[in-house]
Amino acid sequence: MPNSPSDRPRRITVQRRGPLLVEGPVEVELEDGTTVSSDRFRVALCTCRRSRRYPWCDTSHRDRPHQRDA
Repeated sequence: MPNSPSDRPRRITVQRRGPLLVEGPVEVELEDGTTVSSDRFRVALCTCRRSRRYPWCDTSHRDRPHQRDA
């Protein structure tokens, strides 16, 4: 049963200027209501919206400077 007292909380690691690292498996509900999922033990969620695989981070942010960085 989801959210039962025996469920262990998910750990989310916030990185400055980087993705959110989330212990998996995870389901992510997008703005349009669709759901994407991953059964990996850890996933990186894009916070800069420059990923070609959004919402998953593919490190595209490394190749393209952010407007604030330019």
